[in-house]
Amino acid sequence: MDNNIEKRNIDLIKKFEKMINTADKELASELISEKASFFTPASDKPLYGAEGYLSIVHWMRTGFSDVQWHIDDLVTSSDKIAVRWILTGTHDGEFLGVKPTGIKIKTSVMNFYYLDENGKFINDIAAEGMIGILRPLGLCK
Repeated sequence: MDNNIEKRNIDLIKKFEKMINTADKELASELISEKASFFTPASDKPLYGAEGYLSIVHWMRTGFSDVQWHIDDLVTSSDKIAVRWILTGTHDGEFLGVKPTGIKIKTSVMNFYYLDENGKFINDIAAEGMIGILRPLGLCK
């Protein structure tokens, strides 16, 4: 792979990390294609663009107000970035019907991000296995 593309993708995911940890609307608009669609356990319909992605971030913050994602490992290709995140937070709000417990979490999360021809995020494949477990149990939509 071209070193310029690899550097671009590493820079993109570092900006993305900042965006999700600060919910920066301007940065989200810069990084995420308006055509992008995302899925979450909170919705059975896709969410679109920067606003849709930030709604996922805000949804997570309803249950974990101090949630943070930190890049632990990543692999990149010309149109794809795979990231293993370390997610931390305190369960201080209701989340998927579970009342606040005060429990501090630290877990590893894996996401695959797809880029369009302009180097903007167009899709994020994450936690699909967990959604497949939670939905039949009635723990998400």
